[in-house]
Amino acid sequence: MIDLTKLSTEARNERTWALDSMTSLQIATAMNEEDGRVIEAVRLVLPKIAEAIDWATDALESGARIIYMGAGTSGRLGVLDAVECPPTFGVDPSRVVGLIAGGEGAFVKAVEGAEDSMELGEGDLSGLDVSKDDIVIGLAASGRTPYVIGGLRYARSVGCKTVAIACNADSAIGREADLAIEPVPGPEVLTGSTRLKAGTAQKLVLNMISTGSMVRVGKAYQNLMVDVQATNEKLVARSRNIVAEACGCTVEQAMEALDRAGGHVKTAIVSILLDCDVDTARARLEESRGHVRDAIS
Repeated sequence: MIDLTKLSTEARNERTWALDSMTSLQIATAMNEEDGRVIEAVRLVLPKIAEAIDWATDALESGARIIYMGAGTSGRLGVLDAVECPPTFGVDPSRVVGLIAGGEGAFVKAVEGAEDSMELGEGDLSGLDVSKDDIVIGLAASGRTPYVIGGLRYARSVGCKTVAIACNADSAIGREADLAIEPVPGPEVLTGSTRLKAGTAQKLVLNMISTGSMVRVGKAYQNLMVDVQATNEKLVARSRNIVAEACGCTVEQAMEALDRAGGHVKTAIVSILLDCDVDTARARLEESRGHVRDAIS
């Protein structure tokens, strides 16, 4: 039998024993107070998160991939982070991949039992032709999910960097990985419901890894998302505003530069800041490997 009694994510929270008799405001207040503990838990593991950002940056710069894998809420968080990267950072969908136990359908409907198979984790990962240049990031709030353990073991066998993100110290997945990131936010408001604080902690860590590595490979100029893909009206407007902000020009001038650059935000920015034509701007960006700051300096 599985023993969950030693996991902090399964323990009862003494501050919410009377949860079922609380008013709506008391419930919201209790949850808000508990969420505050997540921030401190993540703060304590920032050096390890920074190391994961470095590894993810190396993978992206080498043309390899960031691969997340998990089950249930943890798997959904990985898939969510992966699918947000293409529109935000202009990367090909194949560069940041999210695997969830049970396949894509498990994102919207639970596939019971899928997380219990180490073989399934290995199989899903081997199906991606993982190479030593990829980074595999396994997620499990409990830190013991067999699906993730199987994937991490396979990833290490082919020589790629592995990271485990769990919400219990000295986790099983942490022992399988090259790097263990283990923020421990403590017992949940609702006992065992790890979509709450544990899910929030994992989401915060994923935000840092994906955003940090994308910034490091040139997907931002200052704090502007200069590789945004203008695929709808909101993002078209955002592109105009980004160019105007970056260059200190009018929206009209930004629109003209974007038109000349075929809608490419980075090219428009460099052409304005260097007062050059788009061909020269593109050449400068190519020389600087897409880093706007380097292209204009």
